Amino acid sequence: MKVTVAIDSFKGSLTSMEAGKAASEGIKRVYPDAQVCVRPLADGGEGTVEALTFGMGGELQQVKVTGPLGEPVICQYGIVNGTTAVIEMSGAAGITLVPDELRNPLNTTTFGVGETIRDAIEKGCRKFIVGIGGSATNDGGIGMLQALGFGISDKNGQHVSRFGRGLADVARITDENVISQLKDCSFKIACDVTNPLCGANGCSAVYGPQKGADPEMIKAFDGWLCHYAEAAKEKYPNADPSFPGTGAAGGMGFAFLTFTDAVLESGVKIVLEETKLADYVKDADIVITGEGRLDGQTVMGKAPIGVAKTAKRFGKPVLAFAGCVTNDASACNTEGIDAFFPILRSITTPAEAMQIENAKQNLSSTAEQTFRLIKALGQSR
Repeated sequence: MKVTVAIDSFKGSLTSMEAGKAASEGIKRVYPDAQVCVRPLADGGEGTVEALTFGMGGELQQVKVTGPLGEPVICQYGIVNGTTAVIEMSGAAGITLVPDELRNPLNTTTFGVGETIRDAIEKGCRKFIVGIGGSATNDGGIGMLQALGFGISDKNGQHVSRFGRGLADVARITDENVISQLKDCSFKIACDVTNPLCGANGCSAVYGPQKGADPEMIKAFDGWLCHYAEAAKEKYPNADPSFPGTGAAGGMGFAFLTFTDAVLESGVKIVLEETKLADYVKDADIVITGEGRLDGQTVMGKAPIGVAKTAKRFGKPVLAFAGCVTNDASACNTEGIDAFFPILRSITTPAEAMQIENAKQNLSSTAEQTFRLIKALGQSR
């Protein structure tokens, strides 16, 4: 029996590879001779660096950069073949790096994302895959741009603050001091939202509250970002703040599209293509996928559905395991997942369920019992 396993991370508990290996152990207890291929999976958010770096045979790097609050943080990213960098902006500007009581987009910056890109450029990278989920920022990317050498100044010609509050003063953008190698770089941006930069559906209105913005702040940021887009358009006529995805990650989508050679693509699409999952699925007898929570939102472009659609191109059966499932998860059955199974085996607290060893054991045991059923049904024919 050949089984391909590609499970997304159980966020806060198991990484993609840990989940895959746990499922493999359960399968092997039933079919000791099974060829089980575990592949990394992510959707452009948490876990993308490890999934792509390991899946593409690269190496992890660490660099000290400016965190979202201005304090130093260690950001991990990957380099593949010496030329491609895999970065999660959350590693340098993520909301999980900011305590709840300090969340305020006026006081957060993407400067560390730019520093990470610079580090990768200095190490020879010219192609970039960047996941922009989970940001703590709403600075329109001005922090990142300043780290890359862009001049963002006020009406008096002074550099604006690298934090979100700096948007209030943006009057002019220049590129004379941008690091020279940036012109040779291309960026694939993993982005699964379609929000524009400004307006009722813009980044400030939709995502600002979760980053600590109050109604007054949201209104101010929206005006500042519109003015920032106008300043950008003076230098870059193709700047388009209404383009779908420009509002991603507090305006990082706009910054990448306007100031770099970038495209916005589905995070799942990028991961599946770059890790060549189809090559591992086409000869499998069964494909296994899953994620921490399987629900109605899973069908909205999340990783397990990407795996399922890839498998169905080759007519393969698809099973999914999840930490928990909701009633509306049944939508997954019409999108390529033939059957799914929650792995919890007893009444427990969320904290207990998410403990790594408990999650591994639950996933391994559920995979084992699922494959015992497959074996029994095969013997009864």
